[in-house]
Amino acid sequence: MVFENTRTFAQQLDAQDPLRAYKSEFIFPQHNGKNVIYFTGNSLGLQPKRTAQYVQDVMDDWANLAVEGHFYAQKPWWDYHERFCEPLSKIVGALPSEVTVMNTLTVNLHLLMVSFYQPQGQRYKIICEEKAFPSDQYLLQTQVRFHGYEPADAIVEIKRREGEHNIRLEDVLAKIEEVGDALALVFIGGVNYYTGQVFDMQQITAAGHAQGALVGWDLAHAAGNIEMNLHDWQVDFASWCSYKYMNSGPGNASGCFVHEKHHHNKKLHRFAGWWGHNKERRFKMEPDFDPVAGANGWQVSNLPILSLAPYLASVDMFAEVGMPALVAKRNQITAYLEFILQQIDAEVDSTFEVITPKNPIERASQLSVFLHGEGRALFDYLMSNGVITDWREPNVIRLAPVPLYTSYEDMYDFGQILKAGILSKAQ
Repeated sequence: MVFENTRTFAQQLDAQDPLRAYKSEFIFPQHNGKNVIYFTGNSLGLQPKRTAQYVQDVMDDWANLAVEGHFYAQKPWWDYHERFCEPLSKIVGALPSEVTVMNTLTVNLHLLMVSFYQPQGQRYKIICEEKAFPSDQYLLQTQVRFHGYEPADAIVEIKRREGEHNIRLEDVLAKIEEVGDALALVFIGGVNYYTGQVFDMQQITAAGHAQGALVGWDLAHAAGNIEMNLHDWQVDFASWCSYKYMNSGPGNASGCFVHEKHHHNKKLHRFAGWWGHNKERRFKMEPDFDPVAGANGWQVSNLPILSLAPYLASVDMFAEVGMPALVAKRNQITAYLEFILQQIDAEVDSTFEVITPKNPIERASQLSVFLHGEGRALFDYLMSNGVITDWREPNVIRLAPVPLYTSYEDMYDFGQILKAGILSKAQ
């Protein structure tokens, strides 16, 4: 498609957009009586309007039924989490039995590491990407120390080449082969939070397994953003938050994936709790742990129903739309945003460098942009003019045009505000 940097063209794209009605399903912060242009769904998604009713239903059941809500609510609380298995499995490419929801992301990753990082002898090293999200860095550092190793020795980082912003797939595969028999675990973020780079999870997982290692993924920036096939790719475990692209509310519950090949492996350690015990016998209060078959067997605590209600509202919306439709719009609107940036760059005396990969299969709903010649003042101008974006040191803004609630006209308007912000400093 040949793009145009005009409002009329953007409006034409919106008129052809099969997802255009979903923008009205979300609540936007206001700026001068108008919806903001919201580019930070990669940090916190907007609130769906339907969420309030899902939460109110739980509040009503609590008020009217009290403890009996566990069994007699419209959506009984004791198996509330099971409503996520089918729709989430379609979002991440899994079997329903391989998916569950519980706790929060880093808590879940720590719990999963109990099962999937079990160093023995010379096989103790973990491969991760350079400059992973800090929570993942802290997770890995404390896990290896818990097992008696030093992070500088046990954690192997795959680095970017000099002068490059992204990690090459061939460097990942080469490092996995180099570490070889010493490798216990490959653990990488499926989409890099800073650059927006999408990693080839299928090839990396296969390479880790070829060396006898297990492979897990932090899917915080991937779930609800990219199409995945965790089951077919033979991924061992994964976890993701629900408050970014999945719009469940700040700090909300996390999803987990455990491949079915591990469901009946009694040699795997796990930290057990009541809600992971055999569902049919849970209320017999038996002393010995008998895990539920499947990912639900990694549950620990009684579910936080009030937290899960907003997540269920969003998951139901994803089930309506489907990942293929989301990805199709994601690709086109991200490409249009890149075009707008290039057009504005050509019109003003400035230089924007998109550090997110240009290859469409290596990027998703995010463009990270170096503002060469610009500074924090431009970010502040955007924010003060109704563009909610994200600043990352030293000089990067992250722009995430989430397909459910951003429009092509938003992209055009952003370009005009960006241009005005650059020109204003010259006056």
